[in-house]
Amino acid sequence: MKIVVAYSGGLDTSVLLNWLKETYSAEIIAFCADVGQAEELDGLEEKALRTGAAQCFVDDLRLEFARDFIFPMMRAGAIYEGQYFLGTSIARPLIAKRMVEIALREGADAIAHGATGKGNDQVRFELTAAALAPGLQVIAPWRDARFREKFPGRSEMIAYAEAQGVPVAASAKKPYSMDRNLLHISFESGILEDPWFDASDPSCRSMYKLSVSPEEAPDASELVELEFEHGNCVAVSGKRLDPLGVMEALNALGGRHGIGRVDMVENRFVGMKSRGVYETPGGAILHFAHRQIESLTMDREVMRLRDSLIPKYAEMVYNGFWFAPERETLQALVDASQKAVTGTARVRLYKGNIISAGRRSPLSLYHEGIATMEADPAQSYNQDDATGFIRLNALRIRQWSRQQTPGEHA
Repeated sequence: MKIVVAYSGGLDTSVLLNWLKETYSAEIIAFCADVGQAEELDGLEEKALRTGAAQCFVDDLRLEFARDFIFPMMRAGAIYEGQYFLGTSIARPLIAKRMVEIALREGADAIAHGATGKGNDQVRFELTAAALAPGLQVIAPWRDARFREKFPGRSEMIAYAEAQGVPVAASAKKPYSMDRNLLHISFESGILEDPWFDASDPSCRSMYKLSVSPEEAPDASELVELEFEHGNCVAVSGKRLDPLGVMEALNALGGRHGIGRVDMVENRFVGMKSRGVYETPGGAILHFAHRQIESLTMDREVMRLRDSLIPKYAEMVYNGFWFAPERETLQALVDASQKAVTGTARVRLYKGNIISAGRRSPLSLYHEGIATMEADPAQSYNQDDATGFIRLNALRIRQWSRQQTPGEHA
């Protein structure tokens, strides 16, 4: 049997790689997608082979991740439950897509992942596989009683890894898990499972990787300009960049100013609530600036229609339905709404805050002559017209009021 394993080099995947090899008498192909983990990838291939893999593929998917996953989601303005920028959620379908491609190319019988039976990632991986290779077997060790019996918790896995001489970042002293990519880094489990625990306390500053705390950010603000074309950011402060370059530049800027930290309790797809702490410095800036250009260029009713669908879009990403027909259909509507979203947003970054400092567009729907409170020699707007407008809108309200109190408003 040949199995392609989603491998990160972390505690869970290092342990399950050996377990899969022994349990299934299988040839293991380790796969790691480079979606922006940075130094976490150092020595990964050597480690995978030493841990028991026959082959290891580490594919640089950062540009594809930014261009084909992050940017379409940003065009949709998607945020889950009003706070989460969906950093882990949006990476999973890309990772699973590449796993499926490798499995088909290498003639593998199955793919395997280290997602637990309590989380969202299991759904994201497996729905992607179902959409792209419906006949491919998926193995989920955490849903196998044999695996759970041997490894009932992280402490047993840590002890096993130490006994096998497999270096992992998790330890008894740092009992929380991390997931990093180009859009964000997430922290969960361990000490963070107590929702009353203050993750912003100075004692936790060493946990954060992408950003300084707002208290440690510079005392001087910084102006940044983001140029958009058809809903996509194409330049930062006058420098034209591809989607990967945009994310890298904004991450550096946002991280320097303590932008994009989120601490929330969210609703998982399987039904439970969980607590997560996130750093999304570049994504927070991009989302905010994109909205500024939309405010200038999008028709009111188109914006309202698109905004009404943001919760649904975000839910589809969070729950793993990226390759589902409903997401692709909704994406077509989103992209149609972005045709005129072109222009430049200027923002000021200061101690965790993103402050609008101006926006302009050659396709702006804003007309100073119409909006001005001063005299308008061109007479672009006749204020007398508002009388009939108000009277017509008040008609149903008057009728409703008379219904509530008969005889009083004859």
